[in-house]
Amino acid sequence: MARLSLPLNAAAVAPLLIELGRRIALAGGDYFRSRAYLRAAERIAALGEPLARVVAEGRLRQLPGIGEAIARIVTELHLTGTHPLLDRLRREVPDGLVEMLAIPGLRPDKVNLIHRALGVANLSELEQAAQTGRLKATKGLGAALQRKVLEGLRIRQGAVGARHVHRAAELVEAAIAALERAEPKPLRVVPAGDLRRGGELVRDLAVVAEMSHLRGPPRTTASGDLAIHVTDPRRFGITLLRATGSDAHLAQLEERAAAHGMSLTPQGLRRGRKIVAAKSEPQIYAALGLQYVEPELREGLDEVALAAAGRLPLLVSLDDLHGVLHAHTSASDGADTLEAMVEASRRRGYAYIGITDHSKTAHYAGGLSVAEIAAQHAEIDRLNAALDGGFRILKGIESDILPDGSLDYSDDVLERFDFVIGSIHGQFRMERAAQTERLVRAVANPFVTIIGHMTGRQLLRRPGYDLDVDCVLAACAEYGVA
Repeated sequence: MARLSLPLNAAAVAPLLIELGRRIALAGGDYFRSRAYLRAAERIAALGEPLARVVAEGRLRQLPGIGEAIARIVTELHLTGTHPLLDRLRREVPDGLVEMLAIPGLRPDKVNLIHRALGVANLSELEQAAQTGRLKATKGLGAALQRKVLEGLRIRQGAVGARHVHRAAELVEAAIAALERAEPKPLRVVPAGDLRRGGELVRDLAVVAEMSHLRGPPRTTASGDLAIHVTDPRRFGITLLRATGSDAHLAQLEERAAAHGMSLTPQGLRRGRKIVAAKSEPQIYAALGLQYVEPELREGLDEVALAAAGRLPLLVSLDDLHGVLHAHTSASDGADTLEAMVEASRRRGYAYIGITDHSKTAHYAGGLSVAEIAAQHAEIDRLNAALDGGFRILKGIESDILPDGSLDYSDDVLERFDFVIGSIHGQFRMERAAQTERLVRAVANPFVTIIGHMTGRQLLRRPGYDLDVDCVLAACAEYGVA
């Protein structure tokens, strides 16, 4: 093993925190403690400034999710490359089990059970055991776990290094805040990469920092998992364009530039030695004879051809939203009261809000009893009367779809609502025919307005649901459901 160069930077410390969190989980430690290390690793990986500076200035605890104990561990990992707790867990927990825990959806208790039952000691052995049916044939493991492992392996291959957009947004926002405190102070810092394009999974954390003056060309520096593209006002547009991507979209722009006797370079759009456009993205697109392409459309499909024809679709923006139809209050598992949520919605300029607390079967989430529904409806009626038609509160519920496809309230209760969201929250491992029948029966219920959480083919392909598109369509036809 290569000798570590000390002290370690953020890119080296973050994997050690991930390893520590996974080893704690496999050793039977507290789940929330384990998750705290994984979240801390994300914060460190996207720090936005040198870890050495943050440690030296005693600012680790200012980072969200990093308390006193984790700050001490981060400091020791930074200075020494290890920690007594990590050393002990490396002796107690086999390395291969840590590797197996990287499979999405595979819990530590299942990893340990697979190891004990089958002697599987690493990721390649686990993959072989799943592909040859050994998991399905082993008591205590079974077919459902085997499907989860195979699906997790497939997801892992296609999403290595990816984060969900909400987690990526949190990390980039924290990095921007750190950069805005740095010296010299940037004029502005904006998100770039997959996050700016609105990708559900974000593989590259990136920002563009505009400085008032810059010696030399725009440059890119790495801070852990975060790429910082540094530029100046003259070249802000070209830097942001290139940092946003995608690679396929940029390739199409380069082809169009070449076809018009120009070249798209890190310095800007050139014609010979002359910079034609570089200051802003709209300027660059206009110089290429293109309608401005919103970041969310830059995926290298047909957007450049559509932009050349002036036929790009209009995107839905926040200004187009007039309300929300899935909101939980503190009556179940939400954070705020009904009245507070109504006021927040009105401040956003919404015209309505649909209140859809959990139903009685979701006892773990404070689901509403019939009496509590009556009390909530009375409060909604009172607030609606006070609002005098200027804002509308809709009476909804997120009603659990039971294993037989019925809902967990009787029809005389369901008919009191303005709309009903039917949701599956349990019994995910039913056989294909029964699971299909369950969903289709719920869809056929005249009181169900929306199927919650997942729709269409996303639902049909979700691991654990085991539904089939053609099977669902056939069953829908049998029920007369379009």
